[in-house]
Formats: sequence, C-alpha cells, structure tokens
Amino acid sequence: MVFNIGNQQGGVVNNVAGDQTVHGGLSGHLTADGRDVRSLVGDLRAAVEQAQLPPAVAPGVRAELDSLDTEVNRPEPDREAVAGRLTRITRMLSTAGDLAAAGAGLIGPISALAGWLGALGRPIMHLLGG
Repeated sequence: MVFNIGNQQGGVVNNVAGDQTVHGGLSGHLTADGRDVRSLVGDLRAAVEQAQLPPAVAPGVRAELDSLDTEVNRPEPDREAVAGRLTRITRMLSTAGDLAAAGAGLIGPISALAGWLGALGRPIMHLLGG
C-alpha cells in the first residue's frame, strides 16, 4: 500500500488504510498561519496579566513573553526558539502554581502553541499533564 500525502502538520496525524478504532479520543490544535500564532501569543499574554502572578515570577514570564512575541513576529519563526521560550514560561507558571489556578485561560493558548510546534511541543504538553 502506498500513501501519497502532501504537506501535513499536526501533533497527531493518523493515515490509515481501512478502519481505525480509537479508544480514549484524539485531539489536536492547528493554527493555519503566523497570524494565528501571533494571536495565540496575545491570548497567552492576556491570560498571564489576568492571572496576577506573584512578583517573584511575573518579570521572568513577561520577559519570556516579550521574546516569544518577537520570535513569532518574524517572517519565519524559529520553532525551536519558540519551543524553548514556551517551555520556560510553562515551567515558571507551573512552579508558581499559577498554571493550575488559572486553568483554561493559560492552558488553552499554551496547548494551542504547543500544537503548532508539532513534535517540539510534546514536552510542553507533558508539562501541562497531557
């Protein structure tokens, strides 16, 4: 059997011949272009501001968000750089307990950005418990 499939991107891509049985569900996040990624970073920034982070954590998270914003606004963002910054943000928020407290407000944009990163986003999803 031969599959001829063009360009695909996603956290999980299943190409099967015939039937596929899934137990436990499949999910993923897809962003179509750089504009969507920039919007997700804006959503993450808004969620961080609403979370009212402790003074010990807030400056580091904001600095990483500024760097993340700069990177995703490049014509061709470096996904490895984005993954590194998003990982650091996620770790800081997890350590401070703010990730759990803010819930979907923070987790939604982080997981969507991790989905855009594909395989590079898997460690971030692991930090989120997924």
